Amino acid sequence: MSAETLHVSERAHQYISLESKHGAHNYHPLPVVLSRGSGVFVWDVDDRRYFDFLSGYSAVNQGHCHPRILKSMIDQAQQLTLTSRAFHSDKLGLYEEFITHLFGYDKVLPMNTGVEAVETALKLARRWGYSVKGIPDGQARIIVCAGNFHGRTSSVISFSTDPSSYGGFGPYMPGFDIIPYNDVSSLSRALADPHVAGFLVEPIQGEAGVVVPDEGYLSRAAAMCREAHVLFIADEIQTGLCRTGRMLCCDHEDVRPDIVILGKALSGGIMPVSAVLADDEIMLTIRPGEHGSTYGGNPLACAIAMTALQVLQDEQMAERAEILGQQFRQGILDLGSAHIKLVRGKGLLNAVVVDHPDPEAAWRLCMRLMEEGLLAKPTHGDKIRFAPPLCITSSQIDECVETIGRCLHDLD
Repeated sequence: MSAETLHVSERAHQYISLESKHGAHNYHPLPVVLSRGSGVFVWDVDDRRYFDFLSGYSAVNQGHCHPRILKSMIDQAQQLTLTSRAFHSDKLGLYEEFITHLFGYDKVLPMNTGVEAVETALKLARRWGYSVKGIPDGQARIIVCAGNFHGRTSSVISFSTDPSSYGGFGPYMPGFDIIPYNDVSSLSRALADPHVAGFLVEPIQGEAGVVVPDEGYLSRAAAMCREAHVLFIADEIQTGLCRTGRMLCCDHEDVRPDIVILGKALSGGIMPVSAVLADDEIMLTIRPGEHGSTYGGNPLACAIAMTALQVLQDEQMAERAEILGQQFRQGILDLGSAHIKLVRGKGLLNAVVVDHPDPEAAWRLCMRLMEEGLLAKPTHGDKIRFAPPLCITSSQIDECVETIGRCLHDLD
């Protein structure tokens, strides 16, 4: 048994071995085998309880197995799950009306996974660039940011700056200009190219380690895009849906993107559901037969998404994330640990940068946290994301901060 599974039960080890033998080795999970979840908690196959501080990479904002969302899923699954878009369904129009009114856009294009929504937004931006802005065919460019993470399709990895995402997967799709994140001067220079159709940006770079831009960056970038007749495209897949203390992270700066990309918590972690929101000038550039998805906008997804969005509003999860996020960050700072280099985040999307000579210190800390009943995962070596479901309570935040403090002492 490896060092990573020294504290793993024989039962859990059997499940891990099955995955290792029969599954692709494209993930490196913590050695815990989960079997059920409820609210902020998950339980492993040995019935040990953990606080979930990853929330399915922010897909479970509403909490695990939220009863209202589950009921919507069960009720709809007993009626109709899939028609394809060859026919209308009695749920699609209701969902489209609900989500467009909620976010204030003319149209929505429903998809499934987050990266499908990103791909959809890129196609929309290019088509708008040709048919509305007048960019010569085949010459549209999209500005993106270094340190980005928008998914793992062939075109999306073409503009990644992370070698683990793009290395060995070329050739790469052209048409993307990479600039530094949180740098309006670089954006200004890139926007001078008349062939630029869109600027794709994460309001906070989650996978990079919860990198929060300077206050005013998003509003300035959006204004610069308007001046240059370029679409401002916000990837709110991880930062949206109340995670950062607002319904959308862009709301912190009163920014209304030209295109909004949503996913993850759009279903409360029940199934893959994503969406692209835009106004008619952009959305109606794509006509029948030019883009689609067999499962996109299926009745089951529509029913689930409406309830998932309603839960976020009814349970005031944006307000909860704002208050509890401040409590969490201050609690971590108050620990006064020499092993904390930096704490950053908004709402309940936070990260701690670990200061320790051992390059595996963040991983070791997460292993200790797991032993103490708290699940979190490192990203990019020395950073640990802490993003619990938004239904977590103030007393639970204090309990978890205390746990993190105890485990930090093990790095002494």
